[in-house]
Amino acid sequence: MIRLSDASKRFGDTVLFEGASWQIHPGDRIGLVGANGSGKTTLLRILAGFESVDSGEIRRAKGLTAGYLPQSRLELCGRTVFEECLAVFSELKAMEAEMEGLTRRMAALDPSSAAWREAAERFHRLEDQFRRRDGYCLEARVGEVLAGLGFPKKDWRRRTEEFSGGWQMRIALAKLLLEQPEVLLLDEPTNHLDLDARNWLEEYLRAYPHAFVVVSHDRYFLDATVEKIVEIWNRQLRFYVGNYTQYLEQKQQRKTQLEAARRNQQAKVEQLNRFIERFRYKASKARQVQSRIKELERMERVEAPPEEDTVRFRFPQPAPSGRIVAEAAGLTKRYGDTVVFENVHFVIERGDRIALVGPNGAGKSMLLRLLAGLEPPSSGQIRLGHNVEVSYFAQDQYKELDPSVRLLDDLRALAPHATDTELRTLLGCFRFSGDAVFRPAGVLSGGERNRYALARILLRPSNFLLLDEPTNHLDLRAKDVLLKALEEFSGTLVLVSHDHYFLDRLATRVFEVGGGQVQVYPGNYEDYLRRKHESAAAAHTDSPAPAPQPETEPPARPVCAPRRINPIKRRRMQERLEALEDDIARLEAEIASLEQALASFQSAEETRRLLSLLARRRQRLEELLAEWEDLSSRLET
Repeated sequence: MIRLSDASKRFGDTVLFEGASWQIHPGDRIGLVGANGSGKTTLLRILAGFESVDSGEIRRAKGLTAGYLPQSRLELCGRTVFEECLAVFSELKAMEAEMEGLTRRMAALDPSSAAWREAAERFHRLEDQFRRRDGYCLEARVGEVLAGLGFPKKDWRRRTEEFSGGWQMRIALAKLLLEQPEVLLLDEPTNHLDLDARNWLEEYLRAYPHAFVVVSHDRYFLDATVEKIVEIWNRQLRFYVGNYTQYLEQKQQRKTQLEAARRNQQAKVEQLNRFIERFRYKASKARQVQSRIKELERMERVEAPPEEDTVRFRFPQPAPSGRIVAEAAGLTKRYGDTVVFENVHFVIERGDRIALVGPNGAGKSMLLRLLAGLEPPSSGQIRLGHNVEVSYFAQDQYKELDPSVRLLDDLRALAPHATDTELRTLLGCFRFSGDAVFRPAGVLSGGERNRYALARILLRPSNFLLLDEPTNHLDLRAKDVLLKALEEFSGTLVLVSHDHYFLDRLATRVFEVGGGQVQVYPGNYEDYLRRKHESAAAAHTDSPAPAPQPETEPPARPVCAPRRINPIKRRRMQERLEALEDDIARLEAEIASLEQALASFQSAEETRRLLSLLARRRQRLEELLAEWEDLSSRLET
């Protein structure tokens, strides 16, 4: 559908990529990854037709429809949310209007006339096309997507200009999903979504009928949605089959193989050079020497992959607090007639890592502000324990920075015993390098200032960290640095995040905020989701739903009730099962062919190649068989 051939792109003296060739096929599910500044957004814009390549060419299939979602800077106005989304069906709405006009015309004509027959034929052609394109379900489709992306019904009739930038991006995403272009190009689509909306989008993309390319710094989202990874690295495009986790494994394997090949080649080169030096001046060996010199000249050298920077920075640990860090008793918070919390009780103990989850507007950020002492309760109280020191990171933390202070100078004042190298390393983790470390905070963008504010907190953390969306504006590398720091953090942590992977790795308990209450679940985010599914399944079968488990002891895992699968999902599972059976048959035939080829010796090198290929095919067969067994079992259940 889209073919990139020997393409190059640069900005000034910076080459983003060169000699890039890439073909996007129907149904591809692709994650585009690479360091910040490597050219991911530029490449998406080239695929969308908003930018051109400097050399090479890009070709698109005739009549191809492509939809592009930028990271930000979209402004919609003049219509309600529902009208804006319905506008993507302008062609169908025009068809509907023509059908209504034809109906009125036929009512006024003589059914035996040629004009009536002509109008009837036109109506039936339109109606057939309208029905096949789900024209009678337009409002339902719009409602489904808006609800999935977190818009309550009361907001559907609000005008788009009343919404903030993040919600406007959700409207733009809703329009693209409704249009269903043949190639969907999404640049950080989860940036403005809460967990529920992110999870819905993940399911939507799994069932998307066409191809998509997505840039995301959410590795769990990539794991759940993509089947191929394209990496921009060292000004080249590299291609991997599988999701993000499989890409990391393959990348490490590729690096190991390349390093081994380079070592083998270096040993060969040294051996040839020794022979040449030893017999260079012996006439009887002249032919052999010349042969080895030519072999060296013909040899295509294996280049070692350039090393990626490895960030190592150990964050200081805080003084310990008492066993009880915070305790809420009868906590109530109201704004006028709006009840945010009512008579809430919970205890946070030393070492807890608590994830706050719930829909937007449920009160997650408010609970953090109450814990930080920045908001007073309407009634009840929150008590902090012995020796508890609080650090609070807000979504707009950048507002607290002194705009005149230079970054490196500010960090020196905060950590006088740290070396400049350590401080520069920390700034590098959060994408401030070179002369950027001398910039004053006032010239940074909002996202840059938030990244810097997060670095400041981690440099001198208190023993009770409250973090509101700390992963916003961070790329995968910076997220890994933050994740490692928080995993090693010896204090107590409460955080709000829409990054599924982040919550899974960190959380020891989940506080579900909603309906004025806080429900407590032990375990990480996956454990919480499992319990929610079990409760929903029990409710569906009219059994009593299991109550949230006690805070003190994680309970034995209950037996999962059978889950009903909707017909569409069941059909997709059945189709996947049939595809697996075809793939398994093909692999078994390939394995048999490879085993037959090994029976006839050709050379040691060819034998090694065949053995390596055979091992990979057998490994892949085991994976497919395991997936087939799991899918068969789920369908049976």
